[in-house]
Amino acid sequence: MRVVIVTESFPPDVNGVAHCALQTARHLVDRGHSPLVVAPATAAGSGPGVDTPAPCPVVRVPSLPLPGYPQVRVALPSRRVAAALAEHRADIVHLASPFVLGVRGMAAASRLGIPAVAVYQTDLAGYARTYVHAGEAAAWRRIRSVHAAAHLTLAPSSAALHDLETHGVPRVKLWPRGVDTVRFRPGHRDEALRRELAPDGELIVGYVGRLAPEKQVELLAGVCGLEGVRVVVVGDGPSRPGLAEALPGAVFLGRRTGDELARLFASFDVFAHTGPFETFCQTVQEAMASGVPVVAPAAGGPLDLVAHGRTGLLVPPRDAAAVRDAVWSLAADPGLRAAYGTAARAMVEGRTWAAVGDQLIGHYASVLAPRRTAVAA
Repeated sequence: MRVVIVTESFPPDVNGVAHCALQTARHLVDRGHSPLVVAPATAAGSGPGVDTPAPCPVVRVPSLPLPGYPQVRVALPSRRVAAALAEHRADIVHLASPFVLGVRGMAAASRLGIPAVAVYQTDLAGYARTYVHAGEAAAWRRIRSVHAAAHLTLAPSSAALHDLETHGVPRVKLWPRGVDTVRFRPGHRDEALRRELAPDGELIVGYVGRLAPEKQVELLAGVCGLEGVRVVVVGDGPSRPGLAEALPGAVFLGRRTGDELARLFASFDVFAHTGPFETFCQTVQEAMASGVPVVAPAAGGPLDLVAHGRTGLLVPPRDAAAVRDAVWSLAADPGLRAAYGTAARAMVEGRTWAAVGDQLIGHYASVLAPRRTAVAA
């Protein structure tokens, strides 16, 4: 099968869309298929990144940094998208979180008569509420128009699937995300690293993700005030300067990847996620794979991932006091933390990228089957 993955982001970018696109390309290659990635050019050039070699060819489209958020790049109009689809002789087009580049990919696929599968990954309506305090209805109109043109839309969680169907997006099926259970595992717990981060033996509460307004990391301020607790923040983004003031005593490590990130996850005592707009939330899964109990908002993707009272605690979204109290309840009970962590690891062990990737190939096949039947007839 010849697949073109048109993605709004790809490594060296560090975010859920980029990571999922990379894992999808890797799995397609592993299964003997022929993927091609089309992605915005990076600030440093057109390569996929030294530490994350691409498993297949990558076509980079000219791009500009998003004003106020230079870590995000937006593709400019280019003929490279349609040319890439035609030259690769694509059987199917995979649109990863289509918004700008993905819309052009959809249009090119339609002109060339190539079926498209759109993967919903970004809560644009939530971002509209966060950044402009308006425009939610317009964001949903944009989402609906883009995804309605696809032969199939894949939602990463039951909450996302419900939102899409409620707002009139047709032909939606569930496709979750995988997790690398070999890289992320409890055995990576590093006592020397823990002593470095918490020299007085504090309980370590970790956050991993972008530091941006929609993540609402400032909700960890109350956790910073708990006695015997050290907050460790992994990630970067435009909110970092303000968060350094809002979270007194927190350790900011910046961006971490690969095995270093896995050691950090496994060395946490509790993982706390604060963003209420997650369509899935990969970092929650990575924490669970690392055997770490999770505190997360009872909204979006975490509803599918966290079994409240068994693998972690779900709290009301945007409630700093609830986050603080949930962390404190786990801090006070080492046995409960251990039980939650063990159950969390067990829950995600079957959610490998190989298993999830095979589900995706099954979705491709369901889209292509009518066309192949028509050709055979």
